[in-house]
Amino acid sequence: MIVVIPRTWPLSKGEVAGAYDPEWLPRCCPACAEVAVIGHGRRRKQAHDAHHVCIRIRRGLCRQCHVTITVLPAWSLPYTHYSLATRAEAFKRGVEGRIPIEQAAPPVQDADRVADPSTLRRWFHILDSSRPAFSFLRPMLQAVAQWLGHGEQHGFGSLRLSWATI
Repeated sequence: MIVVIPRTWPLSKGEVAGAYDPEWLPRCCPACAEVAVIGHGRRRKQAHDAHHVCIRIRRGLCRQCHVTITVLPAWSLPYTHYSLATRAEAFKRGVEGRIPIEQAAPPVQDADRVADPSTLRRWFHILDSSRPAFSFLRPMLQAVAQWLGHGEQHGFGSLRLSWATI
């Protein structure tokens, strides 16, 4: 089991809120709450944006429950290759710039690295809050009302749909 801890808060008076220290590691395990976390190495993670290509992240291991802990900055989600700033910039360019989604990829530090159009479409779908969770419900109810308005009866098993049953 891997526990991801976003590093976003200052731990001392000299730190800036939201600053990321790649060497910081919690000593208290988030899984078992024991003070048993030891360093378990470092690795590089892709975090493409205007300022980064890769970042160094710290890993820890709990000696009690053997959980691996990964410390990430809050702007770099687990299992992703682009930072949240890059995703937000693409969304802003697509919505405010009125350009096609496929052309909304913002520039990143590595000029050869451009987000694929399918990746951009996935980001837009995830970030687009203009469609509520039950946005399919209104068109479906309109279609049912239209069927019933024509006097048609539709069945679902032994149940017959009509205005009387709705």
